[in-house]
Amino acid sequence: MNTRARTRILTATAAASVSALALAGCAATGSGDAEGGDGDITLTVTTFGTFGYDDLYDEYEKAHPNITIEATNIDTGGNARTDAFTKIAAGSGLSDIVAIEEGWLGAVMDVSDTFVDLRDYGIEDRKGDWVDWKYGQATDAEGRVIGYGTDIGPSGICYNGAAFEAAGLPSDRESVAQLLDGDWENYFQVGADYTAKTGKAWYDHSGFVWNAMVNQLEEGYYTADGKLNVEDNAELKERFELLGAATEGGQSAAQTAWDWNGGKSFVDGTFATFVCPGWMLGVVQGQVEAGGGDATTGWDFADVFPGGAANWGGAFLSIPETSQHKEAAAELADWLTQPEQQVKQSAAAGNFPSTVKAQETLSADATPNAFFNDAPTGAILAERAKGVVAQFKGADDSVIQENVFGPALSALDRGETDTQGAWEQAIDLLNELVG
Repeated sequence: MNTRARTRILTATAAASVSALALAGCAATGSGDAEGGDGDITLTVTTFGTFGYDDLYDEYEKAHPNITIEATNIDTGGNARTDAFTKIAAGSGLSDIVAIEEGWLGAVMDVSDTFVDLRDYGIEDRKGDWVDWKYGQATDAEGRVIGYGTDIGPSGICYNGAAFEAAGLPSDRESVAQLLDGDWENYFQVGADYTAKTGKAWYDHSGFVWNAMVNQLEEGYYTADGKLNVEDNAELKERFELLGAATEGGQSAAQTAWDWNGGKSFVDGTFATFVCPGWMLGVVQGQVEAGGGDATTGWDFADVFPGGAANWGGAFLSIPETSQHKEAAAELADWLTQPEQQVKQSAAAGNFPSTVKAQETLSADATPNAFFNDAPTGAILAERAKGVVAQFKGADDSVIQENVFGPALSALDRGETDTQGAWEQAIDLLNELVG
Protein backbone atom coordinates (compact mmCIF):
# COMPACT_ATOMS: atom_id res chain seq x y z
CA MET A 1 0.00 0.00 0.00
CA ASN A 2 1.55 3.33 -0.98
CA THR A 3 1.86 6.17 1.54
CA ARG A 4 -0.53 8.50 -0.27
CA ALA A 5 -3.21 5.84 -0.44
CA ARG A 6 -2.81 4.87 3.20
CA THR A 7 -3.03 8.53 4.23
CA ARG A 8 -6.22 8.99 2.22
CA ILE A 9 -7.80 5.89 3.71
CA LEU A 10 -6.91 6.85 7.26
CA THR A 11 -8.16 10.41 6.71
CA ALA A 12 -11.45 9.19 5.27
CA THR A 13 -11.85 6.77 8.15
CA ALA A 14 -11.19 9.45 10.73
CA ALA A 15 -13.78 11.70 9.12
CA ALA A 16 -16.48 9.05 9.14
CA SER A 17 -19.32 9.22 11.61
CA VAL A 18 -19.29 7.27 14.85
CA SER A 19 -22.35 5.35 13.72
CA ALA A 20 -20.66 4.30 10.50
CA LEU A 21 -17.65 3.03 12.40
CA ALA A 22 -19.90 1.15 14.78
CA LEU A 23 -21.58 -0.43 11.82
CA ALA A 24 -18.19 -1.34 10.37
CA GLY A 25 -17.33 -3.09 13.60
CA CYS A 26 -20.45 -5.25 13.26
CA ALA A 27 -19.70 -6.29 9.67
CA ALA A 28 -18.42 -9.70 8.70
CA THR A 29 -14.82 -10.40 9.64
CA GLY A 30 -14.82 -14.06 8.69
CA SER A 31 -12.02 -14.32 6.14
CA GLY A 32 -10.22 -16.21 8.87
CA ASP A 33 -12.76 -19.03 8.99
CA ALA A 34 -10.77 -22.24 9.06
CA GLU A 35 -11.44 -25.03 6.59
CA GLY A 36 -13.03 -27.94 8.36
CA GLY A 37 -11.37 -31.31 8.51
CA ASP A 38 -14.04 -32.80 6.23
CA GLY A 39 -13.49 -30.14 3.58
CA ASP A 40 -16.30 -27.88 4.74
CA ILE A 41 -15.71 -24.18 4.04
CA THR A 42 -17.41 -21.09 5.38
CA LEU A 43 -17.28 -18.15 2.97
CA THR A 44 -18.05 -14.66 4.22
CA VAL A 45 -19.54 -12.07 1.89
CA THR A 46 -20.09 -8.35 2.51
CA THR A 47 -22.46 -6.41 0.25
CA PHE A 48 -24.46 -3.20 0.67
CA GLY A 49 -27.82 -1.75 -0.23
CA THR A 50 -30.15 -4.02 -2.20
CA PHE A 51 -28.14 -6.79 -3.91
CA GLY A 52 -30.84 -9.46 -4.26
CA TYR A 53 -28.48 -12.32 -3.44
CA ASP A 54 -30.34 -14.17 -0.66
CA ASP A 55 -31.99 -16.76 -2.90
CA LEU A 56 -28.79 -17.17 -4.90
CA TYR A 57 -26.86 -17.93 -1.71
CA ASP A 58 -29.37 -20.66 -0.89
CA GLU A 59 -29.14 -22.06 -4.41
CA TYR A 60 -25.35 -22.17 -4.28
CA GLU A 61 -25.26 -23.86 -0.88
CA LYS A 62 -27.66 -26.57 -2.08
CA ALA A 63 -25.43 -27.26 -5.08
CA HIS A 64 -22.28 -27.16 -2.92
CA PRO A 65 -23.04 -28.97 0.37
CA ASN A 66 -19.55 -28.27 1.70
CA ILE A 67 -20.01 -24.50 1.41
CA THR A 68 -21.68 -22.31 4.02
CA ILE A 69 -22.17 -18.65 3.14
CA GLU A 70 -22.21 -16.08 5.94
CA ALA A 71 -23.54 -12.87 4.45
CA THR A 72 -23.43 -9.34 5.82
CA ASN A 73 -25.28 -6.53 4.06
CA ILE A 74 -24.41 -2.96 5.02
CA ASP A 75 -27.18 -0.41 4.57
CA THR A 76 -25.50 2.08 2.21
CA GLY A 77 -22.54 2.27 -0.12
CA GLY A 78 -21.06 5.08 1.96
CA ASN A 79 -21.04 2.98 5.11
CA ALA A 80 -19.68 0.05 3.13
CA ARG A 81 -16.83 2.28 1.98
CA THR A 82 -16.00 3.15 5.58
CA ASP A 83 -16.15 -0.51 6.54
CA ALA A 84 -13.85 -1.61 3.71
CA PHE A 85 -11.26 1.14 4.12
CA THR A 86 -11.16 0.76 7.89
CA LYS A 87 -10.27 -2.88 7.43
CA ILE A 88 -7.83 -2.23 4.59
CA ALA A 89 -6.00 0.26 6.80
CA ALA A 90 -5.98 -2.27 9.65
CA GLY A 91 -4.71 -5.01 7.35
CA SER A 92 -7.35 -7.51 8.48
CA GLY A 93 -11.07 -8.19 8.81
CA LEU A 94 -12.20 -8.14 5.19
CA SER A 95 -14.65 -10.84 4.13
CA ASP A 96 -13.76 -13.51 1.61
CA ILE A 97 -15.81 -11.60 -0.95
CA VAL A 98 -16.24 -7.82 -0.72
CA ALA A 99 -18.63 -5.80 -2.86
CA ILE A 100 -17.02 -2.60 -4.15
CA GLU A 101 -19.11 0.30 -5.41
CA GLU A 102 -18.21 2.14 -8.59
CA GLY A 103 -18.02 5.48 -6.77
CA TRP A 104 -15.11 4.38 -4.58
CA LEU A 105 -13.43 2.04 -7.02
CA GLY A 106 -10.92 4.79 -7.80
CA ALA A 107 -9.76 4.85 -4.20
CA VAL A 108 -9.57 1.06 -4.14
CA MET A 109 -7.31 1.19 -7.19
CA ASP A 110 -4.73 3.03 -5.08
CA VAL A 111 -4.50 -0.13 -2.99
CA SER A 112 -5.44 -2.67 -5.62
CA ASP A 113 -2.76 -5.06 -4.40
CA THR A 114 -5.00 -5.59 -1.37
CA PHE A 115 -7.15 -7.73 -3.66
CA VAL A 116 -6.51 -10.89 -5.65
CA ASP A 117 -5.67 -10.65 -9.35
CA LEU A 118 -8.60 -12.58 -10.76
CA ARG A 119 -6.67 -13.47 -13.88
CA ASP A 120 -5.16 -16.17 -11.69
CA TYR A 121 -8.66 -17.65 -11.44
CA GLY A 122 -9.59 -17.51 -15.10
CA ILE A 123 -11.51 -14.23 -15.37
CA GLU A 124 -9.85 -13.49 -18.72
CA ASP A 125 -11.84 -16.38 -20.20
CA ARG A 126 -14.98 -14.39 -19.34
CA LYS A 127 -13.80 -10.98 -20.55
CA GLY A 128 -16.32 -11.00 -23.38
CA ASP A 129 -19.20 -11.64 -20.99
CA TRP A 130 -19.30 -8.04 -19.79
CA VAL A 131 -19.78 -4.77 -21.61
CA ASP A 132 -16.19 -3.76 -22.35
CA TRP A 133 -16.04 -0.70 -20.13
CA LYS A 134 -17.24 -2.69 -17.10
CA TYR A 135 -14.36 -5.15 -17.36
CA GLY A 136 -11.99 -2.25 -17.92
CA GLN A 137 -13.15 -0.44 -14.79
CA ALA A 138 -11.90 -3.28 -12.60
CA THR A 139 -8.47 -3.40 -14.26
CA ASP A 140 -5.66 -1.53 -12.48
CA ALA A 141 -2.67 0.25 -14.01
CA GLU A 142 -0.62 -2.95 -13.97
CA GLY A 143 -3.32 -4.89 -15.79
CA ARG A 144 -4.51 -6.76 -12.69
CA VAL A 145 -8.26 -7.44 -12.68
CA ILE A 146 -9.67 -7.14 -9.17
CA GLY A 147 -13.44 -7.42 -9.57
CA TYR A 148 -16.21 -9.50 -11.12
CA GLY A 149 -18.77 -7.04 -12.49
CA THR A 150 -22.26 -7.25 -11.01
CA ASP A 151 -24.64 -4.52 -12.20
CA ILE A 152 -24.53 -1.16 -13.94
CA GLY A 153 -26.77 1.84 -13.36
CA PRO A 154 -28.75 2.99 -16.41
CA SER A 155 -31.32 5.47 -15.18
CA GLY A 156 -34.98 6.26 -15.74
CA ILE A 157 -37.51 8.33 -13.82
CA CYS A 158 -39.69 6.87 -11.07
CA TYR A 159 -42.84 8.91 -10.62
CA ASN A 160 -46.05 8.75 -8.66
CA GLY A 161 -48.96 8.48 -11.07
CA ALA A 162 -51.52 9.57 -8.50
CA ALA A 163 -49.53 12.72 -7.75
CA PHE A 164 -49.29 13.52 -11.46
CA GLU A 165 -53.04 13.09 -11.89
CA ALA A 166 -53.72 15.40 -8.94
CA ALA A 167 -51.68 18.08 -10.69
CA GLY A 168 -53.47 17.58 -14.00
CA LEU A 169 -50.41 15.99 -15.59
CA PRO A 170 -50.54 12.85 -17.73
CA SER A 171 -49.87 9.74 -15.68
CA ASP A 172 -49.46 6.90 -18.18
CA ARG A 173 -45.77 6.12 -18.63
CA GLU A 174 -45.65 6.75 -22.38
CA SER A 175 -47.08 10.26 -21.92
CA VAL A 176 -44.80 10.90 -18.96
CA ALA A 177 -41.83 9.89 -21.10
CA GLN A 178 -42.91 12.44 -23.70
CA LEU A 179 -43.50 15.10 -21.04
CA LEU A 180 -40.05 14.71 -19.53
CA ASP A 181 -38.17 14.07 -22.75
CA GLY A 182 -35.50 16.71 -23.16
CA ASP A 183 -32.86 18.29 -20.97
CA TRP A 184 -32.70 19.11 -17.27
CA GLU A 185 -34.13 22.56 -17.93
CA ASN A 186 -37.31 20.90 -19.21
CA TYR A 187 -37.44 18.58 -16.19
CA PHE A 188 -37.25 21.55 -13.81
CA GLN A 189 -39.78 23.53 -15.86
CA VAL A 190 -42.32 20.71 -15.52
CA GLY A 191 -41.39 20.60 -11.84
CA ALA A 192 -42.07 24.30 -11.45
CA ASP A 193 -45.52 23.78 -13.00
CA TYR A 194 -46.19 20.84 -10.68
CA THR A 195 -45.08 22.76 -7.58
CA ALA A 196 -47.17 25.79 -8.52
CA LYS A 197 -50.30 23.66 -8.95
CA THR A 198 -49.88 21.49 -5.87
CA GLY A 199 -47.69 23.36 -3.41
CA LYS A 200 -45.67 20.14 -3.10
CA ALA A 201 -42.12 19.19 -4.00
CA TRP A 202 -41.08 17.71 -7.34
CA TYR A 203 -38.07 15.63 -6.19
CA ASP A 204 -36.98 14.18 -2.87
CA HIS A 205 -33.77 16.15 -2.27
CA SER A 206 -31.13 17.95 -4.30
CA GLY A 207 -28.28 15.56 -3.56
CA PHE A 208 -29.55 12.62 -5.60
CA VAL A 209 -30.60 14.84 -8.51
CA TRP A 210 -27.15 16.41 -8.44
CA ASN A 211 -25.46 13.03 -8.50
CA ALA A 212 -27.46 12.08 -11.58
CA MET A 213 -26.61 15.36 -13.28
CA VAL A 214 -22.89 14.96 -12.59
CA ASN A 215 -22.77 11.31 -13.68
CA GLN A 216 -24.22 12.30 -17.03
CA LEU A 217 -21.26 14.48 -17.93
CA GLU A 218 -18.43 13.04 -20.03
CA GLU A 219 -16.10 14.08 -17.19
CA GLY A 220 -17.34 14.70 -13.65
CA TYR A 221 -15.34 15.52 -10.54
CA TYR A 222 -12.22 14.20 -12.28
CA THR A 223 -10.90 14.39 -15.80
CA ALA A 224 -10.35 11.11 -17.62
CA ASP A 225 -6.64 11.28 -16.76
CA GLY A 226 -7.36 11.55 -13.02
CA LYS A 227 -7.06 15.30 -12.37
CA LEU A 228 -9.46 17.05 -9.99
CA ASN A 229 -12.10 18.83 -12.06
CA VAL A 230 -14.43 20.83 -9.83
CA GLU A 231 -13.61 24.42 -8.95
CA ASP A 232 -13.07 25.79 -12.46
CA ASN A 233 -15.48 23.42 -14.19
CA ALA A 234 -17.92 25.77 -15.95
CA GLU A 235 -20.23 22.95 -17.06
CA LEU A 236 -20.46 21.63 -13.50
CA LYS A 237 -21.18 25.11 -12.12
CA GLU A 238 -23.87 25.70 -14.75
CA ARG A 239 -25.67 22.51 -13.74
CA PHE A 240 -25.36 23.42 -10.06
CA GLU A 241 -26.98 26.79 -10.71
CA LEU A 242 -29.80 25.15 -12.67
CA LEU A 243 -30.50 22.74 -9.80
CA GLY A 244 -30.11 25.52 -7.24
CA ALA A 245 -32.73 27.69 -8.93
CA ALA A 246 -35.20 24.78 -8.89
CA THR A 247 -34.50 24.06 -5.24
CA GLU A 248 -34.86 27.72 -4.26
CA GLY A 249 -38.16 27.60 -6.15
CA GLY A 250 -39.51 24.92 -3.80
CA GLN A 251 -39.02 21.82 -5.94
CA SER A 252 -36.96 19.93 -3.34
CA ALA A 253 -38.64 18.08 -0.46
CA ALA A 254 -35.42 18.46 1.58
CA GLN A 255 -35.36 14.80 2.53
CA THR A 256 -32.46 13.16 4.31
CA ALA A 257 -30.55 10.84 2.01
CA TRP A 258 -31.43 7.17 2.58
CA ASP A 259 -34.13 8.04 5.12
CA TRP A 260 -37.24 9.63 3.54
CA ASN A 261 -38.99 9.79 6.92
CA GLY A 262 -38.86 6.05 7.32
CA GLY A 263 -40.37 5.61 3.86
CA LYS A 264 -43.49 7.64 4.64
CA SER A 265 -42.47 10.39 2.23
CA PHE A 266 -42.82 7.91 -0.62
CA VAL A 267 -46.38 7.21 0.47
CA ASP A 268 -47.87 10.55 1.51
CA GLY A 269 -47.19 12.55 -1.66
CA THR A 270 -44.28 14.55 -0.26
CA PHE A 271 -42.62 14.44 -3.72
CA ALA A 272 -43.64 13.21 -7.15
CA THR A 273 -40.47 12.09 -8.98
CA PHE A 274 -37.32 10.23 -8.10
CA VAL A 275 -34.16 9.63 -10.13
CA CYS A 276 -33.92 5.86 -10.58
CA PRO A 277 -30.89 3.94 -11.71
CA GLY A 278 -31.94 0.30 -11.94
CA TRP A 279 -30.70 -0.67 -8.49
CA MET A 280 -32.82 2.12 -6.98
CA LEU A 281 -36.05 0.35 -7.97
CA GLY A 282 -35.53 -2.06 -5.10
CA VAL A 283 -34.87 0.88 -2.77
CA VAL A 284 -38.10 2.58 -3.82
CA GLN A 285 -40.15 -0.56 -3.25
CA GLY A 286 -38.52 -1.13 0.12
CA GLN A 287 -39.18 2.45 1.21
CA VAL A 288 -42.80 2.40 0.09
CA GLU A 289 -43.40 -0.80 2.01
CA ALA A 290 -41.56 0.55 5.07
CA GLY A 291 -43.82 3.60 4.94
CA GLY A 292 -46.97 1.47 4.96
CA GLY A 293 -47.64 1.54 1.22
CA ASP A 294 -47.83 -1.07 -1.50
CA ALA A 295 -48.29 -1.33 -5.26
CA THR A 296 -51.47 0.77 -5.02
CA THR A 297 -49.45 3.76 -3.76
CA GLY A 298 -48.99 4.65 -7.41
CA TRP A 299 -45.30 4.51 -8.26
CA ASP A 300 -44.39 3.86 -11.88
CA PHE A 301 -41.23 3.84 -14.00
CA ALA A 302 -40.86 5.80 -17.24
CA ASP A 303 -38.49 5.19 -20.12
CA VAL A 304 -36.97 8.67 -20.00
CA PHE A 305 -34.16 10.54 -18.32
CA PRO A 306 -33.37 14.26 -18.53
CA GLY A 307 -30.46 14.86 -20.87
CA GLY A 308 -30.35 11.29 -22.17
CA ALA A 309 -28.36 8.22 -21.18
CA ALA A 310 -26.73 8.20 -17.76
CA ASN A 311 -25.03 5.66 -15.53
CA TRP A 312 -25.22 5.89 -11.75
CA GLY A 313 -23.51 3.16 -9.81
CA GLY A 314 -22.78 -0.47 -10.31
CA ALA A 315 -20.61 -2.78 -8.28
CA PHE A 316 -17.96 -5.50 -8.31
CA LEU A 317 -17.18 -8.57 -6.25
CA SER A 318 -13.56 -8.65 -5.11
CA ILE A 319 -11.49 -11.13 -3.13
CA PRO A 320 -8.97 -9.82 -0.59
CA GLU A 321 -5.48 -11.26 -0.39
CA THR A 322 -6.24 -11.99 3.28
CA SER A 323 -8.91 -14.56 2.39
CA GLN A 324 -7.97 -18.10 3.40
CA HIS A 325 -10.32 -19.50 0.75
CA LYS A 326 -9.41 -17.60 -2.39
CA GLU A 327 -10.24 -20.35 -4.87
CA ALA A 328 -13.62 -21.14 -3.31
CA ALA A 329 -14.40 -17.42 -3.05
CA ALA A 330 -13.49 -16.93 -6.71
CA GLU A 331 -15.79 -19.80 -7.71
CA LEU A 332 -18.68 -18.26 -5.80
CA ALA A 333 -18.08 -14.73 -7.09
CA ASP A 334 -17.75 -16.07 -10.62
CA TRP A 335 -21.04 -17.96 -10.29
CA LEU A 336 -22.89 -14.99 -8.79
CA THR A 337 -21.92 -12.85 -11.78
CA GLN A 338 -22.75 -15.32 -14.55
CA PRO A 339 -25.51 -14.04 -16.89
CA GLU A 340 -28.07 -16.54 -15.55
CA GLN A 341 -27.53 -15.36 -12.00
CA GLN A 342 -27.52 -11.69 -13.03
CA VAL A 343 -30.99 -12.15 -14.52
CA LYS A 344 -32.19 -13.65 -11.22
CA GLN A 345 -30.49 -10.85 -9.28
CA SER A 346 -32.27 -8.29 -11.44
CA ALA A 347 -35.63 -9.91 -10.71
CA ALA A 348 -34.92 -9.81 -6.97
CA ALA A 349 -33.36 -6.35 -6.68
CA GLY A 350 -34.51 -4.45 -9.77
CA ASN A 351 -30.97 -3.66 -10.86
CA PHE A 352 -29.56 -4.03 -14.36
CA PRO A 353 -26.87 -6.57 -15.26
CA SER A 354 -23.44 -5.82 -16.68
CA THR A 355 -23.15 -8.99 -18.77
CA VAL A 356 -24.22 -8.79 -22.40
CA LYS A 357 -26.30 -11.99 -22.40
CA ALA A 358 -28.22 -10.99 -19.30
CA GLN A 359 -28.91 -7.57 -20.82
CA GLU A 360 -30.20 -9.23 -23.98
CA THR A 361 -32.48 -11.45 -21.89
CA LEU A 362 -33.99 -8.46 -20.10
CA SER A 363 -34.26 -6.47 -23.31
CA ALA A 364 -36.46 -9.20 -24.78
CA ASP A 365 -38.44 -9.66 -21.58
CA ALA A 366 -41.42 -7.35 -21.13
CA THR A 367 -42.55 -9.02 -17.91
CA PRO A 368 -44.71 -6.53 -15.98
CA ASN A 369 -43.43 -5.39 -12.62
CA ALA A 370 -46.52 -5.50 -10.45
CA PHE A 371 -45.16 -3.04 -7.92
CA PHE A 372 -44.47 -0.35 -10.53
CA ASN A 373 -47.90 -0.38 -12.16
CA ASP A 374 -46.91 -3.33 -14.37
CA ALA A 375 -44.08 -1.40 -15.99
CA PRO A 376 -41.72 -3.68 -17.95
CA THR A 377 -38.82 -2.45 -15.85
CA GLY A 378 -36.23 -4.83 -17.33
CA ALA A 379 -37.00 -3.84 -20.90
CA ILE A 380 -37.08 -0.15 -19.95
CA LEU A 381 -33.66 -0.38 -18.31
CA ALA A 382 -32.30 -2.16 -21.38
CA GLU A 383 -33.47 0.79 -23.46
CA ARG A 384 -32.01 3.29 -20.98
CA ALA A 385 -28.68 1.43 -21.09
CA LYS A 386 -28.18 2.25 -24.77
CA GLY A 387 -25.28 4.66 -25.05
CA VAL A 388 -24.30 4.35 -21.40
CA VAL A 389 -20.57 4.45 -20.64
CA ALA A 390 -19.47 4.84 -17.05
CA GLN A 391 -17.70 8.04 -16.14
CA PHE A 392 -14.14 7.88 -14.79
CA LYS A 393 -14.24 8.02 -10.99
CA GLY A 394 -11.22 9.47 -9.25
CA ALA A 395 -9.86 8.45 -5.88
CA ASP A 396 -12.06 10.79 -3.83
CA ASP A 397 -15.14 10.80 -6.06
CA SER A 398 -17.51 9.41 -3.43
CA VAL A 399 -16.03 11.74 -0.79
CA ILE A 400 -16.75 14.72 -3.03
CA GLN A 401 -20.29 13.57 -3.70
CA GLU A 402 -21.20 12.73 -0.11
CA ASN A 403 -19.01 14.94 2.07
CA VAL A 404 -18.42 17.98 -0.15
CA PHE A 405 -21.59 18.54 -2.15
CA GLY A 406 -23.83 16.58 0.23
CA PRO A 407 -23.71 19.06 3.14
CA ALA A 408 -23.82 22.09 0.82
CA LEU A 409 -26.91 20.86 -0.99
CA SER A 410 -28.58 19.88 2.28
CA ALA A 411 -28.09 23.45 3.50
CA LEU A 412 -29.59 24.71 0.25
CA ASP A 413 -32.56 22.35 0.62
CA ARG A 414 -33.23 23.63 4.13
CA GLY A 415 -33.10 27.26 3.02
CA GLU A 416 -30.00 27.99 5.10
CA THR A 417 -28.14 29.38 2.09
CA ASP A 418 -28.70 30.33 -1.53
CA THR A 419 -27.24 28.69 -4.61
CA GLN A 420 -24.05 30.75 -4.66
CA GLY A 421 -23.53 30.22 -0.94
CA ALA A 422 -23.99 26.47 -1.37
CA TRP A 423 -21.42 26.40 -4.18
CA GLU A 424 -18.92 28.34 -2.05
CA GLN A 425 -19.54 26.00 0.88
CA ALA A 426 -18.86 23.02 -1.37
CA ILE A 427 -15.61 24.53 -2.64
CA ASP A 428 -14.48 25.24 0.93
CA LEU A 429 -15.22 21.65 1.90
CA LEU A 430 -13.43 20.42 -1.22
CA ASN A 431 -10.28 22.30 -0.28
CA GLU A 432 -10.54 21.08 3.31
CA LEU A 433 -11.21 17.40 2.61
CA VAL A 434 -9.60 16.76 -0.75
CA GLY A 435 -7.24 19.64 -1.52
